[in-house]
Amino acid sequence: MARVRITQVRSTIDRPQVQKNAIKSLGLGKINRSVEVEYTDAMKGAIAKVQHLVKVEEI
Repeated sequence: MARVRITQVRSTIDRPQVQKNAIKSLGLGKINRSVEVEYTDAMKGAIAKVQHLVKVEEI
């Protein structure tokens, strides 16, 4: 399975609760924080909800 690095680049202030929950589920919460995760279907869904708030890089 592929691994990706996800970096939060925009704030969740004034965003819907669904997007805030997706950011939390990815392990983020502050701007410029990064996590490395397996690129599973669940991660793809969470990333799709907040694609405008994060940057995704394949490792």
